Amino acid sequence: MADYDNQGVYRAQTGTHVDARGIDAGLRAYMLSVYNYMAIGVAITGLAALGTFYLASTNAAVAQLLYVSPLKWVVMLAPLGMVFYLSARIQRMSVPGAQIAFWVFAGMMGVSLSSIFLVYTGESIVRVFFISAAAFGGLSLWGYMTKKDLSGWGSFLIMGLIGVIIASVVNIFLASSAMQFAISVIGVLVFAGLTAYDTQRIKEMYYVGDDGTVTGRKAIMGALRLYLDFINLFIMLLSLFGGRE
Repeated sequence: MADYDNQGVYRAQTGTHVDARGIDAGLRAYMLSVYNYMAIGVAITGLAALGTFYLASTNAAVAQLLYVSPLKWVVMLAPLGMVFYLSARIQRMSVPGAQIAFWVFAGMMGVSLSSIFLVYTGESIVRVFFISAAAFGGLSLWGYMTKKDLSGWGSFLIMGLIGVIIASVVNIFLASSAMQFAISVIGVLVFAGLTAYDTQRIKEMYYVGDDGTVTGRKAIMGALRLYLDFINLFIMLLSLFGGRE
C-alpha cells in the first residue's frame, strides 16, 4: 500500500521516491497560487474600499446608509458570514466556484473596511499598508523556510485570537482608548504569530498525490487564511500608528 513520509514525498509500494525536484516544483507552484490568490484578494478589497468611500463621500444618502443606519451592522458582519460559508462549503465547491466566492468575500471586506478612510488620513493608511506588507512578507517567508515545528504555537495563538475578539466586542460598548491600545498591541503579536504558523500549516497541506481540484481548493483556503492574517495585522497596526483625520 502506498504511503507518505513526513515531508509529503510519495513512496510507492516498492519504497522508491518520486523525483524530489518534481515535489519541489509542485510545492512551489502550490504556494505561488496561494500567494497569488491572496494578493488578488487584497487588491479587490482595496479597490472596493476606495470605490465605496468615494461613492459615500459624493452621496450623503449612501454615506448615511452604510455608516449610520442599522445597515452598517450588516456591512460589518457580512464578511464574517462569508468566511463561515467558504470554510463549510469549499470541499463541495468547484475550484472556479470557490474562486468566485473568495473574490466576493474580498469585495465585501472592502466595503466593510471603507470606513477607515473616515477615521485615518490617506497618507497614514498607505504608509501602514506597506509596513504591514513588509512585516507579513518577512513573517510568512520565515514560516515557510524555518525547520522549527510551529504546531505548538497553535493553541496559544487561538486563545489569543479569541481574547482579542472578545475584548474588541466589549470595547465597542466601553469605547476605552487604553483598552483599544492593549487590544491592538496584543492583536499585532497574535496575527504576526498566525502569519508564520499558518504559512507552515499551508505548506504542510500540500500533498503530491492530490489532483488539480483538491490542490486548487487547498490553495484558495490557504489564501483565505493568509488574507485574514494580513488584513487583521494591517488593522491592528493602523490602530497603533495611523494618523487620524
